[in-house]
Amino acid sequence: MRSPVLPLTWHLARSSGRRGLQSHLLSVGAAAAGALVLLTLLAAYLGSGARADRTAWRTPDAVPAQRATAVQTLGTTYVGHRPVTVVSLAQLPNRPTTPAPPGLERFPAPGRTSLSPALAKLMRELPAERLADRFPGETGYGTIGEAGLAAPEELVAVVGRTPTDPAITHAARGSALDTLAARAGVDGFSGTRPSVFTSFDQQASVLGGALLVVPVVVLASAAGRLGAARREQRLAALRLAGATPRQILAMTGVESAAVGLAGGFLGAVAHILLVPVLARVPYGIGTWYAGQLWVGPTRLLAVVALVAVLTSVSAMTTLRGVARSPLGVAQQADPRRTKLIRLVLFVAIGLYVATTAHGGGLSTGQSLALIVLVYGAFWTLGPWVVDMLGRLLSRFARRPATLLAARRLSDDPRGAWRTVSGLVLAGLVAGFFTVGQVGIVGYAYPGQVAVRADHGNPRELAVQARRLLDEAQVRATVRTADTDAWDGILNGDQGVVVRVRGGQEQVDTASTALSSLSPGNLPFTQDYVNAEGDTTTRLIGEMGLAVLALGFLVAAASAGLTAAATVLDRRRVYGLLRLAGTPLKVLDRARMRETALPLVVLAGGTTATGVYAATKVNEMFHLEPDASGAVRLALCVGLGAVTMFAALAGSRPLLRKVTAERAQDPD
Repeated sequence: MRSPVLPLTWHLARSSGRRGLQSHLLSVGAAAAGALVLLTLLAAYLGSGARADRTAWRTPDAVPAQRATAVQTLGTTYVGHRPVTVVSLAQLPNRPTTPAPPGLERFPAPGRTSLSPALAKLMRELPAERLADRFPGETGYGTIGEAGLAAPEELVAVVGRTPTDPAITHAARGSALDTLAARAGVDGFSGTRPSVFTSFDQQASVLGGALLVVPVVVLASAAGRLGAARREQRLAALRLAGATPRQILAMTGVESAAVGLAGGFLGAVAHILLVPVLARVPYGIGTWYAGQLWVGPTRLLAVVALVAVLTSVSAMTTLRGVARSPLGVAQQADPRRTKLIRLVLFVAIGLYVATTAHGGGLSTGQSLALIVLVYGAFWTLGPWVVDMLGRLLSRFARRPATLLAARRLSDDPRGAWRTVSGLVLAGLVAGFFTVGQVGIVGYAYPGQVAVRADHGNPRELAVQARRLLDEAQVRATVRTADTDAWDGILNGDQGVVVRVRGGQEQVDTASTALSSLSPGNLPFTQDYVNAEGDTTTRLIGEMGLAVLALGFLVAAASAGLTAAATVLDRRRVYGLLRLAGTPLKVLDRARMRETALPLVVLAGGTTATGVYAATKVNEMFHLEPDASGAVRLALCVGLGAVTMFAALAGSRPLLRKVTAERAQDPD
């Protein structure tokens, strides 16, 4: 016998009328928003990995001397606090021809210099004594293609040299503490060590994704819960008419999966169209190449399927009451109380997280697991707090709007929690990243330019340095440093240290003038010494800002869609209250207070938790409190509240239209 599930599901969907179509459209919108953000997070993860892979060829992996066909060196210099990566290549005689490096058509000939488009543009904009004079250009400049670059703004130069050039033979070999310099014999460009400027990108994106994945999954699964009250009434009637629990679940799963697929595909199309826009968002070393953000058809379809599954499972979990007591659901006599076990679980998880985090030494995976546990703890506690808040307000309410809001909170605490959950979880992130001074404190050597003297007498180099600086009209003092000076910019290496009088332009000019002082050892500043710490600190700051922005957007989308669906679900109740003489303003105020009351309590709690965690991190790094953090926190809280209530206000016309309908049919 043919199953009646699919025909009946299709019939009910077609006969649900305009209100049913509106609920389905809201569900599609929620699923689309969830799919779009999930694909954006996935694109950032994959794109940051592709970036790192594109920089790995610059750090040479040594091969045995008999196999080497060329010598490759890596150096790094700075201009205006921006790193310039310099790769020097020399073909060894009587050896097979070395393949072309990524981004170039052929292996560079001696004296041939190729530049990234951003570096070529910057050299045209700045005076030659600040930048261009650092690079040989007797035969003109070539161009490095996209395959050899991690970002359009990256500054990279590839210089062809002879094997006997001092810039090759005297180049620094680098070390575990100095990853910005290297020298080795190579037979190709299959390096495995990404640049320090891209190596942390993917880890930062994973951390940001962990902070956002729970709110995003909540938004995607909310698509299955929109219109839940209307669905429960309809399926309870079918259950009383003889439908089995399995048939009820199958009908709900099929309908919700179809809605989730439609929303997922819509989100996927939106992501594809927005890739050129997303590519212009700076992250780390710069913006993106569009191809880096393409996740591929397989992953695209996997995310669509995931959203459909989340939507379907979320919808089916709301049907326990229909399966257990269809008559109670049909008569709307099913109290949705919460249990004290939620508070017990919250306390237990909180104690475990606090104990584990206090020990320190956590890996990235363990840190991510703790983040998810914290989110889970607040997600478990949220409905219970809403329920208790509703009961408490019911006893002390003095105004009709407050009483209505309190009754709605206690009648459906889970639904009220879903409306505010996005901003509540975003408050945790806001409290941490606005107050916490997360990063690595670097060394301060302002106005200093140093040159290592691996080959040569430091005193002779100091004399040459004074002459070069005089020719460049740079006012500076020159001193030598020996291997006993561990507290200076050279950190125990012998060489020359120049203290430049003037601003950044003079520092850049001094770096250019000293580029030929010690071949193979490029001049460097405090930016070079602090490269890894500055890169990590900047990435954490950018990631925190991105998480805050996306978190508030997700919260606003979740609140707006849930509020609109709630109006449709309660249109019979709202209509009857309106017919009984309740002013529309009272209904709207009750709806707003139903959101504002749990928002103040719960978001305040999560924000305070984030501030506490940030304070502990600051204490760990012995950082003084920063007054600007309180200002940033106030701005974030204010912006989040305005965004939330703006989203709620968007459903006010729908409330007015619903309550204006005098004929209240049972559907």
